[in-house]
Amino acid sequence: MVSNAATCAWEPVMAFSFLVTLREGVEMALIVAILLGYLRSIGQKQHFREVWIGVGVAAAICVVVGAVLELSSREMDKATLEAFEGFTMLLAVAILTGMSFWMQRTARTMSGELKAHMNTALNGGSLAAIVLLAATSVGREGLETTLFLFAGSSTAGSGAGFIIGGVLGFAVAAAIGLVIYHGGRWFPMRRFLQVSSIVVLIMAAGLLSNAINSLFGAGILTNIGERPWDTDNILSITSDLGKFLKTLVGYDSAPSMLQIVLYWGYLAITLGAYIAIPLLGRHGGNGKRLTTPEARRA
Repeated sequence: MVSNAATCAWEPVMAFSFLVTLREGVEMALIVAILLGYLRSIGQKQHFREVWIGVGVAAAICVVVGAVLELSSREMDKATLEAFEGFTMLLAVAILTGMSFWMQRTARTMSGELKAHMNTALNGGSLAAIVLLAATSVGREGLETTLFLFAGSSTAGSGAGFIIGGVLGFAVAAAIGLVIYHGGRWFPMRRFLQVSSIVVLIMAAGLLSNAINSLFGAGILTNIGERPWDTDNILSITSDLGKFLKTLVGYDSAPSMLQIVLYWGYLAITLGAYIAIPLLGRHGGNGKRLTTPEARRA
């Protein structure tokens, strides 16, 4: 039986890895559900095997990449590790930001594009093309997940709680994918992706803040400005809640000016753009609502 103290200590890492794998896992599950659902609808269920092989290939590549990152980090001294983790966090922020906006732009057309690629593979009679389609479609999301988890593990830790949270997230995502495959049109997929993308952007802002600390610790950044306040006596960064908030949103009881500016600047720009882009698209960017059939369907 796990003690209450141990459970509390696991909460930050479990929450982080759970949210990451749930969000990214749902995207992967959606892709698989679309591919399998389309094959079923056209009477080509015999090609399910190729899709699952592609998923397996993608999973294997992601595991290898994750293992390489983890093993490489263990061979580094403290300063080198701080630098490696800092730059990995920055890379994760860039990829997560780009993928959030990519998903926002392509969510409406993703199903049609996947079906079109599947038709091309079937018409060409290439089983390898089906495997490649599944592997690349799922692998893109999988590599993003791997990088996000590795970047977050430097602040969350990578013990049992981290693994449990990740497994639970994937399990819930798989259940959602099963519901979608069996015709769960009631599931608010579009709303889920919108809300989860906003959550991902907030978590990415936390990674950005944590990256500054890592690069400062490595000596790469030598001047990150003054620390205008210290709330450690109110909420210590070493407390369970402090660790929880640091892991999820980059909480720092004594943040530097560079952290403050980059954190809030990033959120203002990305969240503002994420909300504004669809609105501008609906109004044609000139304040007038479009009346074309395409705009009305959007």
